[in-house]
Amino acid sequence: MSDTPERPASQEAQEPTLDEQIAAYQREYRDLDPQVEKVVSALGRLNRRMNVAYGRQLADLGISNAEWEVLKTLVLSGAPYRLGPGELAKRLGLTPAAMTHRIDRMAGEGLVTRDRDENNRVRVIVELTDEGRTKWLEAMRMATDFEEKLLQDLEPEERVALGDALIRLLRRVELSQPDAGGRLTDLD
Repeated sequence: MSDTPERPASQEAQEPTLDEQIAAYQREYRDLDPQVEKVVSALGRLNRRMNVAYGRQLADLGISNAEWEVLKTLVLSGAPYRLGPGELAKRLGLTPAAMTHRIDRMAGEGLVTRDRDENNRVRVIVELTDEGRTKWLEAMRMATDFEEKLLQDLEPEERVALGDALIRLLRRVELSQPDAGGRLTDLD
């Protein structure tokens, strides 16, 4: 019989706590640094949970994460928020076929337009519509509210220190895995 209390049946399928996970890893792999594992595992769990929260917000707006990515990319391109489908696909790490499918869907929803380039009739231009920009702005407002609540317990200097530390980690990964910014497979 174990000295560890059993989890209630409602919690059996839940993910183990970080401490439980680290203890199991240490039991199986003795060279594990528990502090490193705590940071990395916490970052992974935080990322997953934030993605779920953002996904729910986007669903409330009637757009998918895939559509959000296109809206964001067009906004980041600057006014007049226009790019060719090939450039969009490249920036998002998608195949041209996946990008075409995504643009078709978004054009049907009124989030983007797709027209021939007047200077080069062979070239197609994808442009953000007013409806697309409105959805992007609303998603940003919702995300900002969520992020402020997420960081509410951190003092301004703690936010700066955390941001700086995370940027250093990001740079290290980018240097060691320069191709990791893209996607391994299309998301839709």
